[in-house]
Amino acid sequence: MVPGGLPGTKSIEGWAKNAETFSEIAEKLKPHHMRVGYHNHSAEFKAIDGEIPEDVFFSKASPDVFVQLDIGHCIHGGADPVAYLKKFPGRVLNVHVKEYSPTKRDALIGEGEIKWPQVLEACETVAGTEWYIIEEESNAYKGLEGIERSFQNLKKLLA
Repeated sequence: MVPGGLPGTKSIEGWAKNAETFSEIAEKLKPHHMRVGYHNHSAEFKAIDGEIPEDVFFSKASPDVFVQLDIGHCIHGGADPVAYLKKFPGRVLNVHVKEYSPTKRDALIGEGEIKWPQVLEACETVAGTEWYIIEEESNAYKGLEGIERSFQNLKKLLA
């Protein structure tokens, strides 16, 4: 599997080419009132030839290409999610609200390493976030229990 799931992502040039392709798609979608964005994984925050793929992609992509920032993957990749929410103001239309803990695999929102108050403030004030997508993928909970518990934790953080 290639990092990020896109072809050509083993080189910075490939990331730049993908940004160009996404920009072309965004332009074609405009008349249909549709948008295109990109969802990161942790690999996008690992340097290639001294450059961070996430930075290259969104710096070169049209502002019409939105950021879908996966908070858990961002911090797992070694990046600061608050810095990324601020880096591309108005473009982080939705975020995957997912916890990260290097020691507790089944950590739910608010139980790990992420500084949620700062993340949520950046979402609300600068990032342009319209949707919070709760993601719980530890498989440690039956049915929707992990999602429900995460949702309750998120509601407390937003209060």
